[in-house]
Amino acid sequence: MAIDIHAHLTNDVPAQLARARVAGVTRTVLLPSSVHPEAATTNAELRAEFARVTTVVSGGPLPEERFRNAIADLLAAVAEHPEETVAFVSVPLHLEAGRIREWVADYLTRPNVVGIGELTPAPGRAAAIEPVLAAAAEHGGVPVLTHGFAPNTIDDLRTYRELAERYPSVPLVVGALGGLHALDLVDLAEDRPNLYLDLSSALQTFAVRAAARTVPEQCLFGSNTPYGDVVAARHTVEAAVSDPGVRRSVFEENAARLLSRRGVLDGV
Repeated sequence: MAIDIHAHLTNDVPAQLARARVAGVTRTVLLPSSVHPEAATTNAELRAEFARVTTVVSGGPLPEERFRNAIADLLAAVAEHPEETVAFVSVPLHLEAGRIREWVADYLTRPNVVGIGELTPAPGRAAAIEPVLAAAAEHGGVPVLTHGFAPNTIDDLRTYRELAERYPSVPLVVGALGGLHALDLVDLAEDRPNLYLDLSSALQTFAVRAAARTVPEQCLFGSNTPYGDVVAARHTVEAAVSDPGVRRSVFEENAARLLSRRGVLDGV
């Protein structure tokens, strides 16, 4: 059994969840997405989708309507698959702090919304997520997932660690194991218990092994669907982690502990 902490909504949710079941995933945390590289059928279409991805992860300004529409699609999918999915909702980071608080409060009234993410601050501007962490703290410390892969820098990861210290009640999940800075992220998390590592899109099994060895209770299984494959992600963790107890923590127990704060996963 496993919980996938990081899966973006695809254009074929039944197929997405069928693949998750093959990987032994019993609950998928779906994140909104307005970009769908999985729908591309030619290299040109794929390049166009990834150009849009680059705009998003670079912190480019996006209209609020694009966020709202993506979240509406997400909530509809979760409503159709309530036994297998829960939702994180994204937040436009260009909003002023008061608007961010209102945005978060509006969505967190829904019981199947259990966290916030994926946040995509511009490189060098990781501090832009602070108003979201403040809002999450006001709601009992719901988890927040932020982009950790390129173009995020090592200084961005250091800022995430500082923010996690400032908001100790909020589990701050850094996505994709920090990308090229995975070992640095492991070091940053070692003395910061509310800084969590999403193991999706890990570039090396060595990095996964180092994370599980150093902070086993802060590691979370994720697929980063559609940018990663959930079955392959499971095999990566199994190749890196041999201890059965640590595997249980990584695949399920750590995530269940975070998400059950909202009551949705009680008993999972």
